[in-house]
Amino acid sequence: MLLEKIKVAHIITRLDKGGSAENTLLTVRGLGREMYDVILVRGLSVESNMAEDEARAVDEIVREAKREGISIITIPSLIRRIHPFYDLKTFFALIKILRRERPDIVHTHTSKAGILGRWAAFFARVPVIVHTPHGHVFWGYSGRCKTSFYIVLERLTACITDKIIALTEQEKKDHLHFRIASEDKFSVVHSGVDLDRFSNTSVDSAAMKRRLGIPDGNLVVGTTGRLTHVKGHRYLIEAAEKIVSSRPDTTFVLLGDGELSGELKSMTSMLGIEENVKFLGWRPDVAEVMSIFDIFVLPSLNEGMGRVLVEAMALGKPIVASNVGGIRDLVVDGKNGFLVPAGDVETMVVKINNLLESMEKREKMGECGKDRAVNYSSGLMVKKIDQLYHEML
Repeated sequence: MLLEKIKVAHIITRLDKGGSAENTLLTVRGLGREMYDVILVRGLSVESNMAEDEARAVDEIVREAKREGISIITIPSLIRRIHPFYDLKTFFALIKILRRERPDIVHTHTSKAGILGRWAAFFARVPVIVHTPHGHVFWGYSGRCKTSFYIVLERLTACITDKIIALTEQEKKDHLHFRIASEDKFSVVHSGVDLDRFSNTSVDSAAMKRRLGIPDGNLVVGTTGRLTHVKGHRYLIEAAEKIVSSRPDTTFVLLGDGELSGELKSMTSMLGIEENVKFLGWRPDVAEVMSIFDIFVLPSLNEGMGRVLVEAMALGKPIVASNVGGIRDLVVDGKNGFLVPAGDVETMVVKINNLLESMEKREKMGECGKDRAVNYSSGLMVKKIDQLYHEML
């Protein structure tokens, strides 16, 4: 029996309302204070280009974490993009922090923090090094040369890593395919979601539609996520143009903000469907807005798991999603939704129309999704990580 608290330092590049950040925050806040002494090292998140409301929400979560006894250390030079000067500065700052704090475990999150944090932990002689990639950058992000460089870095860094936590079996398979590490180094722990927030949401749908400017009686096809290339929103907008031409009583809703916001809005204008597509930006009432969706779509080109799919499932929404990455673990084709090839607009149109035509099918798939969602609670995720820490120690 352990007499002293386990000291664990989590390291992540940025905190925003994205899946990797929310997963990390749920983990550090879920680890019991009676057993753990928790440190969270993070960057300034400036690259997230968050809207004011999103930034305020993140700041409030950070304040709550501090009140709960979590020590939060900010390194301004810890950024997502490759920058030799800042990266070297961050590396030595991490070594200094880890030598001072002397954690029993370092747990890194995402690619950049994973590389710098794990090597810093190695040189600081931290006993246990754990990494959660939250997906991977092996395709959908960069060109061939840069991707090959990332793969070599991941292989080298895996040599000093005690355990790699994949969010799904498919993510684990992808890492094994690229020979990142041997199979015994991997564990699968699904990214957890605060299910109560979504499964217990009660909203006046008609009133919400009026507030959002959605015509009464329109069916709503929605998605949630940062407006960035890898999320594949342009394919959903192309599909929307084809669907609206035959079903003008359909409204498409995009929740989230990002660098492609202006480009995607211009695209809807060019296609003449701006009246049928609502860009809502980032909102604090995501669960309430998603509750009015009739269909949830995730058109990503690459996805570690897609926590937002669990949120949609908890709300009882049928899903149309790309057949990539960890999405395959969540969406069973024909059961709680449909899987389509990434970027295949024609197939996406067929599957969305299939669901628009049948309320019975939407309800049946939605109920199946609710049953599956219970396997992805934040409590279950933290319990598995706690068990893993004890095994490693």
